[in-house]
Amino acid sequence: MKDLDNIPALMADIGARAKAASAELAFANAERKHAALIGAAEAVWARRDEIIAANAKDLDYGRNKGLSAAMMDRLMLDEDRIRGMVDGLRTVAEQPDPVGEVLAEWDMPSGLHIRRVRTPLGVIGVIYESRPNVTADAGALCLKSGNAVILRGGSESFHSSGAIHACLVDGLKAANLPEDAIQLVPTRDRAAVQELLTMTDTVDVIVPRGGKGLVGLVQREARVPVFAHLEGIVHIYIDKHADPIKAREVVMNAKTRRTGICGAAECLLVHQDILDGIGHDTIAALVQAGVDVHAEGALAQEGTSVATSEDWGKEFLDMIIAAKPVADIDAAIAHIRRYGSNHTDCIITEDDAAAARFFERLDSAILMRNASTQFADGGEFGMGAEIGIATGKMHARGPVGAAQLTSFKYLVEGDGTVRS
Repeated sequence: MKDLDNIPALMADIGARAKAASAELAFANAERKHAALIGAAEAVWARRDEIIAANAKDLDYGRNKGLSAAMMDRLMLDEDRIRGMVDGLRTVAEQPDPVGEVLAEWDMPSGLHIRRVRTPLGVIGVIYESRPNVTADAGALCLKSGNAVILRGGSESFHSSGAIHACLVDGLKAANLPEDAIQLVPTRDRAAVQELLTMTDTVDVIVPRGGKGLVGLVQREARVPVFAHLEGIVHIYIDKHADPIKAREVVMNAKTRRTGICGAAECLLVHQDILDGIGHDTIAALVQAGVDVHAEGALAQEGTSVATSEDWGKEFLDMIIAAKPVADIDAAIAHIRRYGSNHTDCIITEDDAAAARFFERLDSAILMRNASTQFADGGEFGMGAEIGIATGKMHARGPVGAAQLTSFKYLVEGDGTVRS
């Protein structure tokens, strides 16, 4: 029985067992990892009633804690969302195994034959908040990429994450892989997070998945390298050459489909030449859908509120959007550079040159044209799932799937070759 009162000892033990498991996973064959993931998928579906019952406890906890409607939506699991988890596990299972993939291969005049091949990172710590499906996503992707993982879910999703984790362990057992390959921190105590951030001897990278408070804490205090995005301040720019139907459909989906995810649109920029048509029509559609539009200047109309300087660069994660007219595409780009978070930004236009300019002059991890920013998701990118969206420029960027959870090593072969 784990001593939950001695957090440093608890976390040190979890770290040591994860490191030992990672050494075995690094050479586990693709068939065993595939079997573990299929077994986990089958267990999640077979035990869905248990997962929903556990989730009901978390929803009660969230209500008592006063979580917003958007946060409660992120927390909630139903049969459709569990089916989505199962589909994600199966999709990751069926993907090519990244470990051992030859990235480059060449011969040198010296007689050396050199290969650069993918290799696991080792042990990954994932710290996340209210979305319990991250338990399945992160566990699957780390296993697929040959990494052991330490999962630390949020206090809100404690019971749901535990039920899902048990299914992942079922898959590991069935495939004869070490159970310690996927571990869940068994306490809500925040001291466990502090420990995980400094476990440099056993943890190779930390991935925080949550709001600004969590990610800021991790980036400030981690001694272990971090893959992270601080905020998803997502912009949509409607260009003067936009198609009005595409503009309306994309903006409405990007804002209202799910407001609490990092790909939800938070700021709408509209070219001044189309304010009286597409601009006002789009704002009216948002208002009619119940969105609180904080509008500036000529975009203000019946049902909107007045935008203030605090609305720019703000992640609302709610049925709220900031809206602003801009003089041209370069003004839109300048606004995004100033207030964006390098996560996801979109242009709506039929002008290829405008799209090319937008793509060339912005450096967000994901740039889109005529498509909802809610597609900023590893599953929608064909990765099966994601462990998060990375907005930094080192190692991983954008949706972090199995391939992004690997590094590489060089395999060098000679034939008694010596250097002159």
